Amino acid sequence: MLLRSQLSSIAHILLIVLVVTGGLGTLLLIPTPTDAVDPRLSGHMHTHSYHSTSRINSKTVHNTISATTAVSGDSNTENHGSSVTTTACTYPLTVTDATGTTVRIMSDPDRVVTLNPSAAQTMWEIGAQNEVVGVSRYASYLNGTASKQNVSGAGGPSVERVLAATPDLVLVPNSTHSASPDRIAQLRAQGLTLVVFPQATSLTAVIEKTERIGRLTGNCAAGDARATELQQSINRIERVTEDTDRPVGVNVFYGYTSGNNTFIDEIIETGGLENGAANAGLSGFVPITDESVVAIDPTWIVIPTSAPLPKTPAYNSTTAYQNNNIIRVETEHIQQPAPRAIYAVETILQATHPAASDEYQQLETTTPSANTSSSESSESNVSQTTARQMRSTPSGVTATQTNSPGFGIVHVVFTAIGSVIIVCIIFPRE
Repeated sequence: MLLRSQLSSIAHILLIVLVVTGGLGTLLLIPTPTDAVDPRLSGHMHTHSYHSTSRINSKTVHNTISATTAVSGDSNTENHGSSVTTTACTYPLTVTDATGTTVRIMSDPDRVVTLNPSAAQTMWEIGAQNEVVGVSRYASYLNGTASKQNVSGAGGPSVERVLAATPDLVLVPNSTHSASPDRIAQLRAQGLTLVVFPQATSLTAVIEKTERIGRLTGNCAAGDARATELQQSINRIERVTEDTDRPVGVNVFYGYTSGNNTFIDEIIETGGLENGAANAGLSGFVPITDESVVAIDPTWIVIPTSAPLPKTPAYNSTTAYQNNNIIRVETEHIQQPAPRAIYAVETILQATHPAASDEYQQLETTTPSANTSSSESSESNVSQTTARQMRSTPSGVTATQTNSPGFGIVHVVFTAIGSVIIVCIIFPRE
């Protein structure tokens, strides 16, 4: 009996140990939710159904990037050529803007004002929205702009509001400078650092602008990664549309159209259409007459979501209207020379060439991204790899991780021992 009593006491002690260690093991085995993407990525993933992409804020990594092309003179002088290059984010940085003005950026800017929505969109797309302290009222579609200084005024940017934002750098579109050169001059006279951009007349210009804004604002890796991704998407679209027929399309908005020498012309052409306005000899953003509409007789009408659909006998007579071939494209995708222009191309492609669109989507989700240079940073590679992972992750699914399998083994062993002990206690042998 004494032996049995001792065994019973030992069993109870072991049972307590079982409860403690088993409970601990169970807790250790509970999956802990983590982000489904690299934790360095900002949380503003675009919600496009098949082209969501990662944005690395490269402030913490830009000094690891080495220059891939030699530049004349100062090694920190921007070489603004026709191709995207990966350059070191080092300061001071000397650039020549679209006005021919030499601008010297002394240090990595932390407070950036964007005077048009395309520059703001680009900052958001490269994950640098937290550095933006001022935006125009037309950038209100971007998440988080409500907390930024509205720098718009009557008929253009407000000099007072821009100054109140105390920016380190002001990004100025060509259109803003052309409309308000006196205000830009006033801002420069106040000692602000401003860079005026040239007018974007192609998708290549959009890519270069993305990379350039990354360098100007100290986000080299993110700017390069997004620019590379845009170029790769365009290459894939050109690949799947190489042998397709190209019906005639026309972009219309508020009585205007997009002719030759516009980035929208390239959006239309890359999306699988012929630009009827360009074929008719129209150049730039110009009014389009009813006579021109009838003469072109477009098969497709491409129109931003913010613009009303024209309702005239001329438009009603077109093949596009007769077949209800109207492509509505998000305004900020088609009207702004910024990274989301690729979504306008995708929208047109999906409407006009659905089979090619399906092939393109497959390429986007399965084709590895090629390194553009031997010096491309590992952070850029992470960005593009993670983007593909995000595209393949179903909406609403959260990735989980578990701890070391060793904890599971301990838990199983103690559970087994405890089961034997419990049996001995509950069913004692006579």
